[in-house]
Amino acid sequence: MLTRKMVALMGFVVAGATALPAQNNASINVTASVQQPITVTAGNPLAFGNVFPGKPATVAVGSANAGTFSVAGQASTPVSMTFVLPTNLTSGANNLPIGTWTGNENTTNAPTGTGFTPSASATAATLSATGALYVFLGATVTPAVAQVAGSYTGTVSMTVTY
Repeated sequence: MLTRKMVALMGFVVAGATALPAQNNASINVTASVQQPITVTAGNPLAFGNVFPGKPATVAVGSANAGTFSVAGQASTPVSMTFVLPTNLTSGANNLPIGTWTGNENTTNAPTGTGFTPSASATAATLSATGALYVFLGATVTPAVAQVAGSYTGTVSMTVTY
């Protein structure tokens, strides 16, 4: 006959014979490196000065009248520049066509550097070791022979992204 002690002992033996599932775990580190945000600052306006009917006028990227922007961001990092450029300057209902756009970028704030076409879809550049980039814009206006006199204006926008 089985005694209570024997039944209890058999219960422990049966319970001990049951295999427990194998279990293990591992972990990984999760990291991120937050970069310095990009700051774009408008500098000099692109200024054609006095323009005469029928006479195209050009502002070169190396001239004092060139438009300028400065960029600050993460040091030595590639960026992409895009521009929204007007096709005309306007004075009321009158248009003064802009024929061509030119650009120059560098990391030393000098009017010479790497040339580019601002009307292209995107322009690649690299920020300096201190995180700086300077952009110079020039253009040519082509007034008609019967261009109406007036003060013509427009706006250029530049967007820079990592």
